[in-house]
Amino acid sequence: MENGKLYIVATPIGNMEDITLRALETLRTVDLILCEDTRVTKNLLNHYAIKTPTLSYHEYSDSAKIKEVQELLAKGKNLALVTDAGTPGICDPGNYLIEQITKNNKETTVIPIPGSSALIAALSISGFPTDNFLFLGFPPHKKGRQTFFKELAKTKTTVVFYESSHRIQKCLTELAASLNPERKICICRELTKKFETVYRGTMTEIMTIKIPEKGEFVIIISK
Repeated sequence: MENGKLYIVATPIGNMEDITLRALETLRTVDLILCEDTRVTKNLLNHYAIKTPTLSYHEYSDSAKIKEVQELLAKGKNLALVTDAGTPGICDPGNYLIEQITKNNKETTVIPIPGSSALIAALSISGFPTDNFLFLGFPPHKKGRQTFFKELAKTKTTVVFYESSHRIQKCLTELAASLNPERKICICRELTKKFETVYRGTMTEIMTIKIPEKGEFVIIISK
């Protein structure tokens, strides 16, 4: 029996219309959709009247769940992997599953279905050099956080990272303490959503702006 295929499907980061026709067709035709949160994915599926069954897969999924996925693929089932928003595997627990499949299910083809990514969307409007950039995911919450910002300040290329709403003010204070005050910053908040806002300026100028502590943030620092 031929192994099933694993499709890595990018989903919208906010605006429901930011999904490709190919992604929709894939979600309709696979046997099962692996979801970070089935409730979130169901909202998307219901919006497009897609009836494909779902199965939870997230950062706390254990080896038994990975084995279940491997067995489904071995039985010839075609699966799609989605995250709550954006591209699976990019600062996302899906990358571990992909690693295990490529390592242990060598007969399974892993197929990218590209689309939305907060990282790429933010870089595309930053106006900063993007021929060479460093993506750092989320800063550490506690241990290693100060080192994170000190090392970031030494970087000689464009830097991009994510930050959560309840740490954004702390993050800006830490950046101000580490960066040259004239280094340029672009902060993207709630990309593609109703309250999408982009803040631009030097580190000094950014610190004078009242930025709401709500939503998801992508921070880009010019080289």
